[in-house]
Parts: sequence; structure tokens; C-alpha cells
Amino acid sequence: MANVLETASSGRAKCRGCGQAIARDELRFGERMPNPFGDGEMTWWFHPLCAAYKRPEPLLQALATATALPDREKLERAATHGLAHRRAPRIDGAERSPSGQARCRHCKEPIARGEWRIRLVYYQEARFEPGGFVHLACREPYFETADLLDQVLHFSRALSQDERQELTRALGTPA
Repeated sequence: MANVLETASSGRAKCRGCGQAIARDELRFGERMPNPFGDGEMTWWFHPLCAAYKRPEPLLQALATATALPDREKLERAATHGLAHRRAPRIDGAERSPSGQARCRHCKEPIARGEWRIRLVYYQEARFEPGGFVHLACREPYFETADLLDQVLHFSRALSQDERQELTRALGTPA
């Protein structure tokens, strides 16, 4: 069950990391695993950068055998960062809190309505499960790094350009 890096043969697969379609002839990463519903194996498809952020170890294993990939250094850098900071693969983007009910996974304090928060997911039993939120101010102690901007923006595709700029400024300031 070797993981694969290949071009997509059709445009039907969705990325398990971001939920967006993987276009035909676009490079994709396939993580192969035993099929829990029957015999054989199944393949989870990812955009390579999404896999670098959310499944760094399997992607690095596939990169070790791959040849002539575009953006190889960027993928290796992102995956190595995820391995070095064990909580970084939990990042699933950022959003404004719609209510004041959620609590921060780090400080356990409520996240006020309208305040920026980082969404978390956990990888369990071959699935990404929602895992709560973290204040922007708690990001550095929780993730043990301040280098999160690219990953947070990558998974925050629903934000407008103004919101992305505001989030970039907020993430650029020390916690």
C-alpha cells in the first residue's frame, strides 16, 4: 500500500484536506489505506500542499520516491514544519466567532463573539473530526510556533480579500 503522487485522471475527486475539487491533470497525492468497509484498500486524495499541511508524514514518504516535482521544496518545507510542530496539522483555517459559546483549547476561556479564532480538526480513524478552536492570542503557546500564516490562510478560502488582509495583520503581530 504505497502512497502515490500522480496527475488526476478526471476532475471528480475532492481533496480531503480542503474539500475543493482536484482538477483534471492537476498533481494530486493519494494516501492508500485498508478499506474499513470491505476487502482491499481505498485511496484518499489531497492537493499536495493540503497533504503537506495535514498529513505530513505520508506525504514525505511519497516525496522520497517521487522524481521531478514542481514546488518540491515548498512541499518538503511545509511537511517538515508539520512534523516538527505536532499540533500544526490540526489547523483548519480561521474565522470570526459567530457566538461567544466556544472555548479556547489552550486557555479554556470563552472566545468572544466576532473575535478571530483558529479552527482545529483531529485525524482519527482515517477521518478529520472537528476539534474546537484556539484564540489568535493563544496560537504561539498552543502550536509552539508563530509561523502559521500560510497554513491558516490556505484553509481559510471562504474569507473575503479584506478579511484575509485583516487576518494577515492579526497573525503578523506577536501573540
